[in-house]
Amino acid sequence: MKVNNVTLESVAVRKEQYPSDIKPEIAFVGKSNVGKSSLINAMVYRKAIARTSQSPGKTRTINFYNVEDKLYFVDLPGYGYAKAPKSEIAKWGSMIESYLLNREQLRAIIMLVDIRHEPGENDRIMYDWLRHYGHNIIIAATKSDKLKRSQLSKHTAMLKKAFSLDGEDILIPFSSENKSGRDELWKVIEGIVEPNNNQ
Repeated sequence: MKVNNVTLESVAVRKEQYPSDIKPEIAFVGKSNVGKSSLINAMVYRKAIARTSQSPGKTRTINFYNVEDKLYFVDLPGYGYAKAPKSEIAKWGSMIESYLLNREQLRAIIMLVDIRHEPGENDRIMYDWLRHYGHNIIIAATKSDKLKRSQLSKHTAMLKKAFSLDGEDILIPFSSENKSGRDELWKVIEGIVEPNNNQ
């Protein structure tokens, strides 16, 4: 999808602040500083619609981006390390959980992991939790530009093994720098939300 129009529709900390329409939603999860904002910017052909930061834990709200008035990209707070009190981190956790368990418009979750490294414990816990609740999960393996082309298949295989992925599971190497993986990820997203695009 070529994106001409994208707006930050809603910044929410509770469900009353979520958009009230029924556009399909694609949520983005990942540990702090894995590159969620950069990936969202790349996907909507913008440089700074989603704010990026060198400081982990910058996203502290659930941000809904209206994409072409057809669907929402939903940026969830990062899990794992963040410079914040434990009480606040716990609040983010319950906020994320409430959204993921109760949002009827949620069609799929794009889970970001760094392609260069073995998934951490938080990544495995999140993936297992999402799978347990039957979510449609797409793994976006970010920072693929940091690897040589010859290393990609080895690192992709490492991630597939770590998450016990099978042939039907989707893992897409992605680079916010050179935009590799963007068209492939959009193709998957369009296949998921297509039935709802005429609403």
